Amino acid sequence: MPPLDQAFLALADPTRRAILARLSRGEATVMELAAPFDMSQPAVSHHLKVLEKAGLITRGREGTRRPCRLAPQGLAPLDAWLSELRANLDRNYTRLDDLLAEATPPQED
Repeated sequence: MPPLDQAFLALADPTRRAILARLSRGEATVMELAAPFDMSQPAVSHHLKVLEKAGLITRGREGTRRPCRLAPQGLAPLDAWLSELRANLDRNYTRLDDLLAEATPPQED
């Protein structure tokens, strides 16, 4: 599956978006990430695997800790796609502004 598709698939779930929001404030362990959710630790681990596969997080190993961190490079495909979309929209609005300017008769004082 292409990286962009994996990223959007990962972001489609509100729990995964909440996990990313939490990680935007700093690294956290699986148990810390699981705390606010009414689900089992294995369910949270599944969400983390999806985010990791999409390249949105990384998981490390520090002794017995397994901290999770945001992976900023994982946002690059999303950012590039959104930037292209915004640029296309801006071009469309500019063309519309030009057409409206041509169609509007000049006002006399």
